[in-house]
Amino acid sequence: MEEEEAELRNPFPSPPSHYNNYTSHNLKLLSILKERVGEQNADPGALNQHEILSDQTDVPSWSLVQLEKPRVDWILEEGHYNVFGDTWFVKETIPSLAELGGHQLYPADPSLDRRPALLAVLRSMLVTYSNLTDVMLAPPPSSAATPEWQRHLEWITILAQNLMAAANDLRPVQARGNLELMMERQLELRREETKNIHSQCDALEARLLELRSSAHETVDQKSTVKPSGAQNAQIPTPVINVSLEDMLRWAEEIT
Repeated sequence: MEEEEAELRNPFPSPPSHYNNYTSHNLKLLSILKERVGEQNADPGALNQHEILSDQTDVPSWSLVQLEKPRVDWILEEGHYNVFGDTWFVKETIPSLAELGGHQLYPADPSLDRRPALLAVLRSMLVTYSNLTDVMLAPPPSSAATPEWQRHLEWITILAQNLMAAANDLRPVQARGNLELMMERQLELRREETKNIHSQCDALEARLLELRSSAHETVDQKSTVKPSGAQNAQIPTPVINVSLEDMLRWAEEIT
């Protein structure tokens, strides 16, 4: 029994030992048992399966009813089920301190204001701690009754459990607030990056305009200058073709 409990608490437990019972022969016996019991309108677990299946071979000593599938409607009604020794709830909820068996001192309804009750718990903890220090400084009692310091310590434990449980109830609210802050920070970073990109594009466009204007001025100056010589020959003015790709390349080299 202790080995089975230790196996159930293993982080990677083995399958339960009764999985070997789910053989084709045993499942066939179960179907025959249900058919014959159904004719009698009786509970299969309350009857002797060896008498009902007397014409069959290899009838196990344990009850074949154990091979039945779990009732889903019962699980939904109870709201929880057990797997490997642990209890799992159908609906994921955070159990309150009262549901866990503790002494809850604040209202269980989350829609109610818990601040007055929690302030009272905090004041009670401070007063109890002060009384505990006074008791510890006093001489020990001569009677065999429960010492007063133990009562104060138990009450401080209950108060601390209430404060911790109330703080844990606020974990979803804290997670939602952290998520909102993280999304706002990401939005601010994206806005800053977009602003930097726009500023770089504006600076690049201004630089391209300057390069384009300087290129046009150079072409105009060379077209107005006439060459000197004996024959005063007409030399054709060179035409400078500056493409946008060249301007972008120059801009990248300059910047």
